[in-house]
Amino acid sequence: MTNPIGWFEIYVQDMPRAKAFYQQVFQRGFSPISDTGAVQMWSFDNDMQNYGSGGALVRIDGMPSGNNSTIVYFQCEDCSVEQGRVEQAGGKVYRAKMAIGEYGFVSLVKDPDGNLLGLHSMQ
Repeated sequence: MTNPIGWFEIYVQDMPRAKAFYQQVFQRGFSPISDTGAVQMWSFDNDMQNYGSGGALVRIDGMPSGNNSTIVYFQCEDCSVEQGRVEQAGGKVYRAKMAIGEYGFVSLVKDPDGNLLGLHSMQ
């Protein structure tokens, strides 16, 4: 069975600030997809041949960010590592690392735009 999630977008208001936050927390780069002025999209660098879903930071004139009802979980070796980078990068820890039984551990954090993100690890 394949992964049913094929793509995600995280809406932001300040693209340079958002890119800096995600680069600092996850130690990953971005590639430009589109920049028409009114629409800016930067994809998380990824290997399209391996497991996982791709996604991008998106800024669209008039489209709000934050107040989300869907949480994107980023896979980590140990989610406490990325959690430890969040506040220095301009975000907030919403719920510190906690066990979720046989499914490992999660932490919930907010980026500078108020988007709630999940961090997941098995250790």
